[in-house]
Amino acid sequence: MSLEDELKKKMALNGEHEEFKASTREFMLTSIRHKYSYNFSWLGRPIIQYPQDIVAMQEIIWQVQPDLIIETGIAHGGSLILYASMLELNAACGGSKDAEVVGIDIEIRSHNRKAIEEHPMFRRISMIEGSSIASDVIAEVIEKTRVRERVLVCLDSNHTHAHVLAELEAYAPLATIGSYCVVLDTIIEDMPADLFPDRPWGPGNNPKTAVWEYLKTHPEFKIDKSIEHKLLITVAPDGYLKRVG
Repeated sequence: MSLEDELKKKMALNGEHEEFKASTREFMLTSIRHKYSYNFSWLGRPIIQYPQDIVAMQEIIWQVQPDLIIETGIAHGGSLILYASMLELNAACGGSKDAEVVGIDIEIRSHNRKAIEEHPMFRRISMIEGSSIASDVIAEVIEKTRVRERVLVCLDSNHTHAHVLAELEAYAPLATIGSYCVVLDTIIEDMPADLFPDRPWGPGNNPKTAVWEYLKTHPEFKIDKSIEHKLLITVAPDGYLKRVG
């Protein structure tokens, strides 16, 4: 058995190991209460992601070799810098030389914009300020895809069901076959409502419910459970959507 086949078997077993999964769910609950994801940065910018999901995105970017990554939600810019740095590494290893990341946010705070624009990886980044579901913003992003061959999408902005569903309708079709539309913070559905007292989202109204609704009419996407089974600790259960058709 090859190493790859051995790992696939191991990941499948992870998905069946109820005790293992229960322990990771308990970790997720405790770590979210303690804002664990805020502990990390990427090349100097706060990233607000779990290390496991950071590694998963690195693996996807290497596998897909995108020449455009679309991200909704910018915050401090850590994820933009992560994706840009991965594209830089891909280019160094023979990948696309002009690959870029476009980030969209309804508000890009001036100090965050300044820090992102001053970062060495900014040469691979462009930013759009506006609602990710506004027609003019969507049109601007679609225009960027016209000269691209491999597109990867990551949704991480407003986490309500309606907003994420609208983002999926707008941006998931831009993901190319074999690539992904990654929907983050689907974990909200699996957490108690008291974790989000000051937010408009919670169990029953979140990215995971939007994913489930979207997939009812979009068979061209499938949940890549192998990623979830590999990570176990992830903010995106059912959120790694692979375009298969």
